[in-house]
Amino acid sequence: MRKTKPKKRILLPDPKFGDQEVTRFVNNLMMGGKKSVSYTIFYNALEIVGQRMKNEEKTPLEIWKKALENITPHVEVKSRRVGGATFQVPMEVRPDRKVSISMKNLILFARKRSGKEMSEKLAAEIMAAYKEEGGAFKKKEDTHRMAEANKAFAHFRF
Repeated sequence: MRKTKPKKRILLPDPKFGDQEVTRFVNNLMMGGKKSVSYTIFYNALEIVGQRMKNEEKTPLEIWKKALENITPHVEVKSRRVGGATFQVPMEVRPDRKVSISMKNLILFARKRSGKEMSEKLAAEIMAAYKEEGGAFKKKEDTHRMAEANKAFAHFRF
């Protein structure tokens, strides 16, 4: 292992909302270094969410944050070899990793959705996650179920 951990990079807040979390999400969404395209996709997705969820008293950004919160896992399972057998050991997720996992899952399942534009697919996945349904939410539930099933091996934590 290295002697020192690398410094955490400070992200600049996004131009529209002034939020670092949005910038982090856009960085995960970005492909091939096309950050402006990624920002456009994200902002269009939030506009679509705002139009389709007018009856909610929250802003599209608040809906997106609640959706991320809904799909954030609290525990995960890691493989651990003990005496020739591999156990799925449930472990608590670090706070920064929680955010990273939730963002990546939201983007992954948005990409898998059927639809024409990425902004439409992302908006649909955000709304599904807000309502506690959809692929990303199901993945979180499955992860929690796996951890619950393997709770007996929690003493193998490393």
